[in-house]
Amino acid sequence: MTGSAEYTPPKIWTWNKANGGQFANINRPIAGPTHEKELPVGRHPLQLYSLGTPNGVKVTIMLEELLALGHSGAEYDAWLIKIGDGDQFGSGFVEVNPNSKIPALLDRSGPKPIRVFESGSILTYLAEKFGAFLPTEQPARAECLSWLFWQMGSAPYLGGGFGHFYAYAPTKIEYAIDRFAMEVKRELDVLDRRLAESEYIAGSEYTIADIAIWPWYGGLAKGWQYGAGEFLQVQDYKNVQRWADLIYSRPAVKRGRMVNRLSGDPSEQLRERHDASDFETKTQDKIEAVV
Repeated sequence: MTGSAEYTPPKIWTWNKANGGQFANINRPIAGPTHEKELPVGRHPLQLYSLGTPNGVKVTIMLEELLALGHSGAEYDAWLIKIGDGDQFGSGFVEVNPNSKIPALLDRSGPKPIRVFESGSILTYLAEKFGAFLPTEQPARAECLSWLFWQMGSAPYLGGGFGHFYAYAPTKIEYAIDRFAMEVKRELDVLDRRLAESEYIAGSEYTIADIAIWPWYGGLAKGWQYGAGEFLQVQDYKNVQRWADLIYSRPAVKRGRMVNRLSGDPSEQLRERHDASDFETKTQDKIEAVV
């Protein structure tokens, strides 16, 4: 894997859309909406606008876990935001998340809608709202939040760093891939050492720390991310593998991973979710069978 000729940065950077790689059509150096488009609103108090990426899956897993515990107020409508088409730059979406990233949540259960954006913030908001998956006593609460913020700070190395240069960049740059592969393997080692002494990430209980970390690092361990399992030798992290399988055995996790999904087995793709029965009647394979 080699890069192009040595690059000398200019005194002033200018945007060259042609260098944007696979996502050149949606990347830009400014914020704000590109077009007017209102967001749809369903019948449930919680309205989720998302896509089945690791960050989006965090929230759908959380909601399905809350429903599994019997929290009926966690019923939700999950609307598909196709980031490849630029849906995240519609005016309605930008009103909910000015950073134009999925997921974004609108809680309409009170007198005034509450917007919540950033996946870690959404997990914390829901955990506090329903009193679940976040310890209330110290030091367990601090441990859980520390690992949650570890994920929020570490995942950019995996997704925006390693994933981008390994899978999406228009050219393979050895230095960039080596730099981020080293960091991702260090992060896997951090998790493997932690999980050698603890059943779950934050201790003996399943928490939002597990829900946040699993879609990224659990998915990497199971070979779902970037086709990089062999390259990173993920099978060597035995404790991460044990934990990844433990989390995936949960029915709510399997359901959450299906929501807003656009790729893979059609029977595991539920493009939008508006009712629990949708998992039985509206997966992509069933919709295609009717058309």
